Amino acid sequence: MASFDDIVLSPDPRLKQRCAEIGEITPEIRALAERMLDDMYLASGCGLAAPQVGELVRLVVIDCDYAGTDDRNPYVLVNPRIIAADGAERDFTEGCLSFPGISVTVTRPSHVIVEAEDLEGDTLRYEASDNLMAVCLQHEIDHLDGKTMVDYLGPIGRARALAECRKAIEEGAVPGEVGTGE
Repeated sequence: MASFDDIVLSPDPRLKQRCAEIGEITPEIRALAERMLDDMYLASGCGLAAPQVGELVRLVVIDCDYAGTDDRNPYVLVNPRIIAADGAERDFTEGCLSFPGISVTVTRPSHVIVEAEDLEGDTLRYEASDNLMAVCLQHEIDHLDGKTMVDYLGPIGRARALAECRKAIEEGAVPGEVGTGE
């Protein structure tokens, strides 16, 4: 059974590390993907990257249809890479399961194309524009490169967001709880 204890919280140093490519899709990788989906759904999240559960490999799970409903449409992305990130820059309010109790405004390209393998080893291409999927793909792939949503903020905004997150965790915030923004 998944628990919030699986989710790595800021300021854990694993969130700042670049993750290794997955060479072979083993039963352990499949089990990790299943555990990540369980954790993401438990926290009513829409995405989760392997370092957020303490595993430093390039694996992401996403389900932008779920958002706390019973409608599930999960994607498992092995070794995802951004092929293009363009379009108008847009401000998005983002939360993160590793930063409970806060949300921040991040400026990102509105259009993204991502290539990844699925659990069968087939290469797939995902394209998203001006929607939650475009944001989620970029946010989760950032995690694989050791970058988090607070890294997009200036020094003062980042310090404020990290202090707010620390306080929220001390007060009992759990993954899936987001704040009102910066």
